This record gives sequence, structure tokens and C-alpha cells, in this order.
Amino acid sequence: MSPTRISHSATALRRHRPARRGALIATTGALGLAGAAVGAWTILAPGPGLHGLGDGAVLDGRKAAHVSAYLAAEEAGGQDKLRATLDGRAVPVTAEGARLRLALPRLTEGRHTLVVAGDSNFPFASYRKVVDFRVDATAPELKVADPVVKSVAAPVTITGRASTDAVVSVNGKKVPVDKVGAFKVTVPKGTPVATVTAVDRAGNTTTKDVSARGRRPMIRAAHITAIGWGDDTLRRGILALVRSGKLNAVELDVKDEDGEVGYASQVPLARQIGAAKGYYDARKAVAEIHAAGAQVIGRIVAFRDPKLAAASWKAGKNDRLVLTPAGQPYNGGHYGALSFTNFANPTVRDYNRDLAVEAARLGFDDILYDYVRRPDGPLSHMRFPGIGSATPEQSITSFVADTRTALRPHAKYLGVSVFGIAATRPTEIAQDIGALVKVTDYIAPMVYPSHWGPGEYGVAQPDTAPYAIVQRSLADFARQAKGTQTEIIPWLQDFSMGSTYGPTEVAEQIKGAAANKMNSFILWNAGARYQGAALQRIATH
Repeated sequence: MSPTRISHSATALRRHRPARRGALIATTGALGLAGAAVGAWTILAPGPGLHGLGDGAVLDGRKAAHVSAYLAAEEAGGQDKLRATLDGRAVPVTAEGARLRLALPRLTEGRHTLVVAGDSNFPFASYRKVVDFRVDATAPELKVADPVVKSVAAPVTITGRASTDAVVSVNGKKVPVDKVGAFKVTVPKGTPVATVTAVDRAGNTTTKDVSARGRRPMIRAAHITAIGWGDDTLRRGILALVRSGKLNAVELDVKDEDGEVGYASQVPLARQIGAAKGYYDARKAVAEIHAAGAQVIGRIVAFRDPKLAAASWKAGKNDRLVLTPAGQPYNGGHYGALSFTNFANPTVRDYNRDLAVEAARLGFDDILYDYVRRPDGPLSHMRFPGIGSATPEQSITSFVADTRTALRPHAKYLGVSVFGIAATRPTEIAQDIGALVKVTDYIAPMVYPSHWGPGEYGVAQPDTAPYAIVQRSLADFARQAKGTQTEIIPWLQDFSMGSTYGPTEVAEQIKGAAANKMNSFILWNAGARYQGAALQRIATH
């Protein structure tokens, strides 16, 4: 090659535009030829293609963990000619047949720069390739407000905010997002659950299910046990009240105070400890109640569970129980030593939540927890293994919140039965109403007049003043729920304890609830024998 031809080549090549980032640039330094110095020059030379990782790529955690980058050995000029760095640190290069693999280290979150350089097969030339990419393993932010549902017959507006780089969809349909990530979309009436999904550029996904059903519509229900449902007389008596228009819901036990599950549950732990009794066919019972014109509330007695407690103690799994400081089962007063399971234990929590989800799948319209509390007595006399730094109130609230999340895809309502005193004494049995109204669809206070002590709420003898004690105690619950969509649906007394309760006394309690604009209620009678004379027909307009 003559000096003249070199000059012409360099001049021609300099007319090209500068290479963009990622292009292959071959350079030489001062080139001596026949003793004459020729200045530095730059050419666009062909270089190896980098496979597996592109400039500007954004990788999620899974892709980052499995990314593989390599070049064709022949194009790269051989392993000994290749140099690679990641963020300034050398990257080993290994030969794998006809290609050279870059042994990238574990990629951390954030931006990275990979530089690949080497000697080109073109004479007197080298190349340098720069690849900028980013690892983003963090799921996008997604906040969705609980929708305000004024009528089940109207469309529902879903609002929220997501990360600004995320694509948002609601029930599979993409929705517009503004500059700050806010979105607003209306779903058709009757939509039970809105599934909101945010997917960022890396493919990370955050999903939230929100109930689009709004407030729990008015219910008037009566309780019946699993065994009671199998009694023709008791079952027919309750269904007659439904068919006459005086009740529109039946509360049927899923798991009772003995820890027995009323139907043939398929939850593994229920079968393992012998709790699945099969007293009734769940699907058949739900279908019969629905056919009569009522909904079905599945009551789950959560943490009072002698069946689980005894089986756990026998198996040496003591952390499933509420214990004394000495490590013995806590004797819950008249409930007995092996009565209360530990609400802070993951297995206990999962067991009750699994039963709730199973009941929802079987067709129950509501899940109503009972005994979702700690035992009576001084805290200093009991331990809750695994509770950590949380208070009993916080632990129980988080359990309820977890259940609500699990139930949302099934579009079921979640209620919590609480003591009447919980409205003013949240630490007495670890039922914080102010916290629970945020994670439930309704609170069911047990405001039975016979259970209040003399002088409560200024009522000398609550048992003989059903209207006064119910009206005054529920007013406290109404204040706690104000500003939320959570309903207060009281348990009312349809049994005699101390004083005789007939239709008049039951009706007085119903009036006391209505004085607080609470038109829903659930009647309790352990024998499932109810006084229909106390009930008015439910208005259908």
C-alpha cells in the first residue's frame, strides 16, 4: 500500500458520520511506514456482534439472573484478543466452541456498562463496543383506593396511582395513566372484583384485587350449627322465616367452638387432625338456602379451637398454642387448658384462612370470623410464640387483613364478630375496632343485653333494658366506623339468660340497632329456635 493510497483512504473514511454508541470503532495510533510518520486515523471496521444483551436493555430480576452474553470467536479475533469489563471491572472470557462467552457476575439493581474491546482481524485495527443496560427487579408501585359504591345497580369507578413507567390494566383492559401515574376507570355494574395490574418496562408486575361490591347490603340472619342444619325441624324453621320474608340470610357454622368443621373439608390440616366431620353437604346446603331466597354466612370460630390445640400439643408443636410463661397451655378460664390456639402462629393463621377460602369456593356468600381474639385474662399470664414486636391487636388485625386479600378474588364479604366492650376497650381481648374497620366489610358486635354488667353505659340492669343497652353500645361502634364503608351488623339476643326473652325483648333490640341506622342484624340462639313474631317482613322496594 502506497502512502498516497493510505491518505486517500483516510480522507474518504473521515467523511462518514461519527459512530453511534454501540458501533464498532477500529483505531490505530501513529503508524510508521517506510520511516515516515503518518498521523492517527479512525476507520469504521466490521466487528463482532454481541449476543444476549443489547444496548439500552432493561432486565427484571429473572432475566438478570439468567442473562448470557457472547460473541462469535472468529469475528472477535480470538479469546486472547478480547477484553471485557463490567462497570470497570474485568469480566472473564471463556471459549465455548465457536463462540466466546462473557462470564458476567451476579447483576445488581441499577445501571451497568459493559465494554468489549479487542484487536480486529482487519490489519492495524481494533474495536470497542459499549453496551449500557439496566437491572430493575423492583415491582412497580400500585395504590388502588377502595371504591365508593352507592348502588349495586350502578357502574363503579376505580381510581389509583402507579409508577410512571408502568402500563396499567383493569380486568385485562389497558387504561390511560397521566404524567404522575394516576388513573381512573369505570367498570360495569355488577362487577364483583376489579383486578388492577401494573407492568413496568422490565416486565415486573404488581397486581391488586379490589372489591367493587361496596358496602355489605342489608342482611337479617339467624344462626344455626352444623349439626342443627341436619335436624329437619330446625332447618325447616329457619327456612320458613326466609320464605316468609323475615330473614334474608342464614349463618351456618363452618368451624365451631369445638374446632369441628361441619362439612367434609379438603383442607389438609383439617383432615389430618380429624376436624372434618361432614355433618352436612356444603354445596347442597348453600344451594338449598339460595333456592329459598337467602344468602349464606359461613361462621368460622378462629382461635378458640380445642381440636387443633389438642392435636398440636400432642405432636409437640406447642408454639401453635397460647402458653403460660412456664410454657404450659394457657387455661382460658371456663374454656379449658387446650382451648385457645396462637393467632401469631403461621400454621394457625393459614389453617383458618384456608378454611375461609374453601368456604368461599363452595358458595358461601360471607365469611364471618368469631373468636378472632386473645383469651380473657392478664397479658402477663400468657405468651404468644412468634408474635415478635407486634401487639396482640396488631397481629389479629393483620390476620384479618390477610384473609380479606385472600377472599377478594372470590368476591365474598368478610365480617368479624367482636365483644361489645371492644369499642371502648380494644386491649381487653385484642380487638381494635378502629383498625378492624379498615380491613373488613362489616363488624358484628355481640351486644347481648345479658352479657353486660350492671351500670354499663349508665344502664342499671342491662338485661332488663334491651333497647337502651343496645342503642347506647352500638353508638360507639357507629363512631368507630364513621368515614369508612364498613357496616356494623350486630349480633342480637334471641335466648333467655337471667331474664326471659320473648318477641318483645328481641324487637326492642332491633329498634335499638335501627336507632343507630343499623338495619342489619344476626340473631343468636344456640338451639336455632327463633321467635318469628319479633321480626317484620323485609321491604322489597
